Amino acid sequence: MGIMIASLHHASFTVEDLGRSIPFYRDVLGLELEGIWERDQEYSENITGIKDARVKVAYFKLGNAFLELVQYLGGKGNKIDSSTNNTGSAHVCFLVDDFTFFTENLRKNGVVFAGKICDGPGETYKGRKILYIEDPDNNTLELISSV
Repeated sequence: MGIMIASLHHASFTVEDLGRSIPFYRDVLGLELEGIWERDQEYSENITGIKDARVKVAYFKLGNAFLELVQYLGGKGNKIDSSTNNTGSAHVCFLVDDFTFFTENLRKNGVVFAGKICDGPGETYKGRKILYIEDPDNNTLELISSV
């Protein structure tokens, strides 16, 4: 038996300002904030391998994992072009129960839709709606209707 990954613990995005990102994820998307923690410089440098790194993190509870937002207070890098067609870009995908209500609420809150609402492809997603949106740092989030 080989090495096996048991499950996904969390996905993560680096953000410029937790003070701006937390309200988006908590109040607009409705995610439950688990907590906010600042990591000391020694730990931050050791875990990231980045000189002078010092991070502050926010964790949001999801049904089966967490979403982590990371703000670099020290050792801050540069803004990258996170467009989904760039190698190395990433996105997370959320299942949404009431897709129409949810996306209308996003519109009311001025959320950037990266593309159009589409019908799901193939048999697996037949009858479902799918949409890419962007968070305040242009990180891509995918939404799929749960039914």
